[in-house]
This record gives sequence, C-alpha cells and structure tokens, in this order.
Amino acid sequence: MPRDKTESHERIIAAAKAEFLEYGFENASMRRIAANADITVSGLYKHFPNKEEMFAHLVQPVLDSFNTLYHQKEQEEQNAIEEIGAAAAFLNEDAVYAMGFIYDNFDEFKLLVCRSQGTRYEDYAHTLAEMEEESSLKYIEALRTRGDCVPEFDRREFHLLVSSNVEAVLQPIRHDFSREDAMHYAKTINEFFSRGWKWLCGME
Repeated sequence: MPRDKTESHERIIAAAKAEFLEYGFENASMRRIAANADITVSGLYKHFPNKEEMFAHLVQPVLDSFNTLYHQKEQEEQNAIEEIGAAAAFLNEDAVYAMGFIYDNFDEFKLLVCRSQGTRYEDYAHTLAEMEEESSLKYIEALRTRGDCVPEFDRREFHLLVSSNVEAVLQPIRHDFSREDAMHYAKTINEFFSRGWKWLCGME
C-alpha cells in the first residue's frame, strides 16, 4: 500500500523547522531531519532537492504575505499623505502593525532574522531596510510635491536612521521577547522614532 506523501511531507516540514530553529541553516543536518521525520535521506530528497529549498519552503510564503501587506499599507499611507499632508505619516503605528504580523509568524521570522546565514535570505534585515528607505523617500517626495516644506538632509544619515528604525523592530526577535513585551516595545518604538521623523520632516 503506497505511503501517504502528504503525511510524510508534513513530518518533514515540522522536523525541518525544528532543526533550523535549533541549529541554523548552516549547521542543520539533512540526516537529522530525515531521522526526526521518520524517513530515509533519499526519501527526503524526493520532497526537496536541497537544504536551501527546504528552508525557503518554510519562510517564503510568510515573506510574500508580509511584502503584500507592507505594500498595501504603503499605498494607504501614500494616499493619506496626498490628502492631508505630513501629519498623515504619523497617524499610524507602523511598528505595532509590523510587530503583530511578526509575532503571528514568529518561527518564520526567527528563521529569517537569526537562522538564515548561508541562504539567499541572510541579508533580510538589510533588504527590509532598503524597502523602508525607498518607501520613506516616496513619502517625502509626495510631501514636497504637495507643497509641504521638508528640509534637505544627508542621504547617508537618512539611510542609517532608517536602518536603525528597522533593526529596532527586529530586536525582539533576536532577544526572544514575549508577544506582550514585544507589542509594548513596538509602541515605544513608534513614540521614540516618530519624534525624530517629525523633526526631520520639519514638523518640530
């Protein structure tokens, strides 16, 4: 009687997630994953061609969902800025919004942020910072097009400030904060950085 491939696949996914979370991508063992999934190593390769594709299977769907939500939020904020100007950029709680999504998918973000060395995802924090920088520059351009006075600033400093803001959001993952502590911290991030961004945009 043929084995249930769906059941085997689910066991592999569970074993792979546990392995990557404990050992990270580089030190993860396909043999251990196979043993914990109660399957042969050769059987494992019938499901995934290599270790990185197994890792990608765990994180890419969540990453795609996050990117979709990020760009939806970006468009909402862009529309609001066009309607009411600079104040719109500070009527949201981006860090709280992002932190909630992260903690709904904590294991996957732990893999992305802390366990992805050696994969195509190892620079995820930098990639996210680039997304945020591009988005922020769009906001500023929209404000200036609208006629709001946004002072000139050093682009290198701007890059570092955006990177610091993004890294602040990722720190609870690195430190294994509880959800409650992380959400409280997200509110602190919003309060702390919003004052600085208001100053940068000439609002204070």
